[in-house]
Amino acid sequence: MASSVFKLPARADHVGSLLRPPELTHAFRQRAKDEIDETTFVAIQDTAIRDVIALQEDAGLKAITDGEFRRASYWYRFVERVDGLEVRDAVFTFHDDCGHEAAFTAPHVAGKVRRTRPVAEDEYQFVRAHTSQTPKITLPSPPSMHFWRLNQGIDADAYDGMEPFFDDLATVYTEEINHLASLGATYVQCDDVPLAMLCDAAIRDQVTAAGLDPAKLLDAYVDLFANSIGNRPGGMVAAVHLCRGNFKGKFLSEGGYEDVAQKLFNDIPADAFFLEYDTDRAGDFEPLRFVPKDKCVVLGLVSSKSPEMEKEDDLIRRIEEATKYIDLDQLAISPQCGFASTVGGNPVTMDDERAKLALLVRVAERVWG
Repeated sequence: MASSVFKLPARADHVGSLLRPPELTHAFRQRAKDEIDETTFVAIQDTAIRDVIALQEDAGLKAITDGEFRRASYWYRFVERVDGLEVRDAVFTFHDDCGHEAAFTAPHVAGKVRRTRPVAEDEYQFVRAHTSQTPKITLPSPPSMHFWRLNQGIDADAYDGMEPFFDDLATVYTEEINHLASLGATYVQCDDVPLAMLCDAAIRDQVTAAGLDPAKLLDAYVDLFANSIGNRPGGMVAAVHLCRGNFKGKFLSEGGYEDVAQKLFNDIPADAFFLEYDTDRAGDFEPLRFVPKDKCVVLGLVSSKSPEMEKEDDLIRRIEEATKYIDLDQLAISPQCGFASTVGGNPVTMDDERAKLALLVRVAERVWG
């Protein structure tokens, strides 16, 4: 009998982005230099997406994305297609365990935010036309449109503070998700880094130094999420993916989910939460005690940042550890993040990616049948 709690297509899932093949990476560079036209660029994308759909199906996955192959980064296309948003430098930096840092860019609010055209319609329609499995649409999270520039992220002549901007932004998400549902989409996922970053004491100190209250900001982000995905049509499954940053093997923050768990799981009206759990930076499973019985958690136990292959028995043991705090029927498994949040991707190979996706399916079959 199917579980009334578990609403995702399968117990093995992935976050969304996948490694771009060399010809597609090259095409992005050519298009940026205007060396190829848009028609040629789209044709190269189409070919690569058909191939990556086949890769997912061959691995045994039931939720299929386009690998985010039409995006330079997981959030850039949203910024490009929504009026009022542009790109500026972030106030945070990526880093690794050796202390190496990398700057990055982030969304900036330069004018009134409005949805004047679809954001992901073409992505959804193409996947739906090329798979018999469930198309999965990923969107950058609403807080991602604000957090990385903190108090520098909204032009004063655009909005008088966060609240009116968040109202308009929630409308953009509601309209986009409702439009996707009208096309037949049944599965949407919002990819979020800010909530996980607020689990890090050093990041909270940086937020305070910028003149913002971390606790109030968390409340505002949870409300923004609720207003953005809470009015979706019946039959539309919504997931939220939390990540501590994923850029060429580097990350943005650390810290367990305890500081955000109760509000995250209870006040955001999502059906599922994809949680990073591939390193000790994510803390332990104890915050899962706050997950309501009608929601599920997808444990991100497999690393998309490292070529090292996890062992099936180790993954099963970790799932068993999580069941101390949450029912097995509420759990699934995935990588901790996408394999390529930007065109450059992570330091893994296509063979690594293929093997890790297949590993997820094997573990899910052993645990849940």
